[in-house]
Amino acid sequence: MKLISLNLGHKTTLEHPEKTEITGIFKQPVPGPVWIGKLGLEGDFIASVKHHGGPDQAVYVYGAADYAWWSRQLGRDLAPGAFGENLTVSELECARFSIGDRLTVGAATLEVTAARIPCNTFARRMGDPDFVQRFREAERPGLYCRVLEEGNVQVGDEVAVESCAAKTVTLVEFYRAFYDKSLPEAALQRLLAAPIAGRARRLWEEQLQKLRPEGDAG
Repeated sequence: MKLISLNLGHKTTLEHPEKTEITGIFKQPVPGPVWIGKLGLEGDFIASVKHHGGPDQAVYVYGAADYAWWSRQLGRDLAPGAFGENLTVSELECARFSIGDRLTVGAATLEVTAARIPCNTFARRMGDPDFVQRFREAERPGLYCRVLEEGNVQVGDEVAVESCAAKTVTLVEFYRAFYDKSLPEAALQRLLAAPIAGRARRLWEEQLQKLRPEGDAG
């Protein structure tokens, strides 16, 4: 696999009837090299730091195989960066990945931590008010990653994948679990045992605590 597009977001104003929104979802390809640090790509704008970015979701990766599927579904070509990803990778199909899998891109090493959960900003970016539901049902969410090794990347870099050696959950299992508000304790413990992103960890720790008798911290 290779890095076929390296995409950075710039501060953009998105107008819609409800409000005026500042976003970094409109990514534009750059040739690189670009430094990937612990908090993501140098020069990449992140508007809502509460929901996006941070050390556990520093880099968003999407694959050419998933792009091809969407192009067939939508009946139109989609340019790299259309889904707001930082790295577009040839041949990559996100449903084949698990939490904890690692990607080496150029000098950087990334670890998969979460699936992308679509929001209304994404739907407005795609010009389709129903796109949140369509994206959810497609189960092709892309890969959020933390940065294990910082370094420069540029278009054309080889991308190597190393599967997680420990017990973990698949990306699709993670994605489905996010929408399931009645997960049993065993499922929650399995999710929490994986190297998941902090936002998801807090969500499922709260769900687990509600299942346990008061005072039971074990």
